Amino acid sequence: MPITSVAIWLTLLATGATPDGGQLEVDPPAFRFVGTDGLGQIVVTENDIDRTADATYESLDPVVVQVDDRGVARPLADGATSIVVRVGSRASRISVEVTESANGRPVAFESDVVPIFTRLGCNGGGCHGKLAGQNGFRLSLLGFDPAMDHETLVKEGRGRRVFQAAPGSSLVLAKATNALPHGGGRRLSVDSAEYRVIARWIAQGARSPEGRGKLATRIEARPHWRNLPAGGGQQLRVVAHYADGSQADVTQLAQFQSNAADLATVDERGHILAGRGVGEAAIMARFNGLVAVARATLARPPVEGEAAVADPPARNFIDPLVMGKLRSLGLAPSPDCTDAEFARRSSLDLCGVLPRPSDVAAFEADTRPDKRERWVDRQVERPEYADLFAMKWSAILKNKSPFGPRSQPATYAFHAWIRQAMAENMPYDRFVTAIVAARGDALVNPPVVWYRGVSTVESQADDTAQLFLGLRIQCARCHHHPFERWSQDDYYAFASIFARIDRKPGSDPFSPRLFVKPKGLATHPITKRDLPAKPLGSPAWADPSATRDPRQDLAEWMGRSDNPFFARALVNRYWKHFLGRGLVEPEDDMRATNPATNPELLDALADDFVAHGFDLKRLVRLIATSRAYDRSSMPIPQNEGDRQNFARFYPRRLPAEILLDAVNEAAGTREAFANVPGETRAVQLADAGADSYFLDVFGRPARESVCECERSPEANLAQTLHLLNSPEIQQKLTEGKGRAQILAADSRPDAEKLDELYRLCVSRPPSADERETCLAHLARRRSQERLVQGYEDLIWALINTKEFQFNR
Repeated sequence: MPITSVAIWLTLLATGATPDGGQLEVDPPAFRFVGTDGLGQIVVTENDIDRTADATYESLDPVVVQVDDRGVARPLADGATSIVVRVGSRASRISVEVTESANGRPVAFESDVVPIFTRLGCNGGGCHGKLAGQNGFRLSLLGFDPAMDHETLVKEGRGRRVFQAAPGSSLVLAKATNALPHGGGRRLSVDSAEYRVIARWIAQGARSPEGRGKLATRIEARPHWRNLPAGGGQQLRVVAHYADGSQADVTQLAQFQSNAADLATVDERGHILAGRGVGEAAIMARFNGLVAVARATLARPPVEGEAAVADPPARNFIDPLVMGKLRSLGLAPSPDCTDAEFARRSSLDLCGVLPRPSDVAAFEADTRPDKRERWVDRQVERPEYADLFAMKWSAILKNKSPFGPRSQPATYAFHAWIRQAMAENMPYDRFVTAIVAARGDALVNPPVVWYRGVSTVESQADDTAQLFLGLRIQCARCHHHPFERWSQDDYYAFASIFARIDRKPGSDPFSPRLFVKPKGLATHPITKRDLPAKPLGSPAWADPSATRDPRQDLAEWMGRSDNPFFARALVNRYWKHFLGRGLVEPEDDMRATNPATNPELLDALADDFVAHGFDLKRLVRLIATSRAYDRSSMPIPQNEGDRQNFARFYPRRLPAEILLDAVNEAAGTREAFANVPGETRAVQLADAGADSYFLDVFGRPARESVCECERSPEANLAQTLHLLNSPEIQQKLTEGKGRAQILAADSRPDAEKLDELYRLCVSRPPSADERETCLAHLARRRSQERLVQGYEDLIWALINTKEFQFNR
């Protein structure tokens, strides 16, 4: 080959371009290894498609660096060379430099050794990291307490766990390599880089973590985002960044986890494998207490000959944001639901009641283009709206009577206060402030009752964070949060906000009178330091005066327009109430490693909520009048398989209280709850202690947890049997003044009464087949002089349909 041709070829090879015009992308373009402990992962991309597994790799100097067929580079000796990456006729080159291969540098326990234990699972919750340890050997969970780990390894076990004179004879290595019996099996090979690091640390004297070594300040998972086809894959690379500006590849020491395993899984090497669904999965990478996220999007491939579905006109800012996400995934929305479906759906979601047939008929007859907006406006001003949301908030605020009837006065007072706040549309920031900063007597200031259910500083911190900020920080009580940035310092500094609360008996002996002490801080359980109060993710406050309640500072911080948690947590919670799943799911687990499926929509809703003074009814109107909410629940070919992007309405079972009220409405009966007025509906119950087998079997929450997951949405056999043949349902159907009796005595034609019954129960007339079957049954019962039983049969059949039991 002529010299000029050689020069051109080397130039093209260095850039990744080839004579046919193609180009490869390789990450990283260069490796700089210090010592031979680290490994380097190469990621190869061609036209946004991962080709790491398809590529071939060649080290131009195998004495300096070796590379395997998975693209993992291993440094061996000082020097400079290159790795050539080829995919077909395309090629690229990665420069490699190795220094300090003699491995004379000291091994730091916290930055070099602990990550190995974490990567191998040794300090996981199922092995030595659990509270009791394993077989007498305990490590801190995920290595968050290096000092304790060092103490355990070096000083316990009669010094046999590390043996400096012969590192290979140390139990920590002999067990990990299975040279000695090990319940966890083989975790290391003798020729691995991890083995060499631990052995060198032991040989150097098993130094303590006081010399912390070089700790990363952040990590990133690369590529940050990739669009994957069904069954496609993507290799990740994890890079640690240090305070001095340097970087290191830590892929082989990182741990990986998918937040949506039904969409995409990830193996221990960081290789993502896409499933057959449609949506987005977040892949968490964790290293040395730091986390990063890569996103994998699985779009629906276009189908040849498939008719395009036009975007419906937007009703508010929600609609273009939802449609943009759907289009990016190759999804199309289902058409609008019918007026009758919308009336039933929104009446149940906004007021917790079946709509009156006459109201549905008037709504269907309305020809105004904004009739759905007008319908929603009427619903949010009904007293039933306040009833429903008082029930919702009472459950997650854990409002119940823990001491039976004697503690009910305060429980009822708090429920009444919540209901009034919902009816009057109290701004949400004021609502939360009144609860979090409550003080005084419970019967005079009902929000004080919340502190009856959260009686410790820890429970106050936990519930405040989860309920009002969408953050589950409980893990940080005992160790650094495994999926988040929160440390024990963060946790106990946040808990210090509540440390000055004290209580004494009030006018109700079962509910506290709260006051604020002049001093008080939470103590870190390990360091024994008192930590100054500060909110999560913010600097510590100046030492407050004795007259200033730190909870007031907390409330002001939550209501600030730049608060990253408060508004997002609420709009996500309300979005789930109406759409069946949150933009972040679970709705109160909003962390970097569990991102929103539509972050732009979440931000827009939160910004609008703040801009309009935390107006809950405005938020409800926005969501309930959006196209996302009024879509049909029936999938179309262009959105089958969607579970997270709201291409259609997701049917969901009615909550226990709403279902019981609906059954009573269908049967024309009223529930007889003990010690409450006879007209009280299940949704209006102030106390979760009201005796009702129906509510218990259908998943009524016990109000012991701040998590809405306490309300069980799952169907089970007991529920089915209860609706089919329980004495309770039979008694409702045969009630002497019930609907069956009234319809049987009504002189109108059976067809007209049948229409009325269907419209009451499922907000539509019967189909032709249903009409024919039902009328024939009534005629047969009439001929047997058992017409009442005929109507009982029809009501029984309707309440046992999914259409009745689900909001769809």
